[in-house]
Amino acid sequence: MKETLQAGLTHEFKYTVPDNKTVPNIYPEAEAFQVMPRVFATGYMVALMEWACIDLLKTHLDWPQEQTVGTHVNLSHTAATPPGFEITVNVELTEVAGKSLTFAITASDGVDQITDGSHQRFVVDSTKFNDRLQKKIDAA
Repeated sequence: MKETLQAGLTHEFKYTVPDNKTVPNIYPEAEAFQVMPRVFATGYMVALMEWACIDLLKTHLDWPQEQTVGTHVNLSHTAATPPGFEITVNVELTEVAGKSLTFAITASDGVDQITDGSHQRFVVDSTKFNDRLQKKIDAA
């Protein structure tokens, strides 16, 4: 981790919702999802918030050797966003506690705020992480 990784860092991230990130696409094998509205799915929204946090962090880590993994998500999903709308995500790194990082997150689709909450990530060494993962796979 670089010395620049400090609480107070902010980042704005923009993303235009494509049709393939709507509810019917999140689990195509789930029949119930197939009749749901074609709006930005909550699962994709969570991943977008993670992406925005990672995008902020990359220049403050020894990327790609140092990476982060999500450890906690506390996000609302308060408005439906149709395909074609641009989402603006704002993240702020609010706490650095060793390798544990906490973010405040808000996002808007240009009409409504769609989320507000927090997210935690943990800095990992990618080689060590992948080695531990392989041991788990081998043991299964």
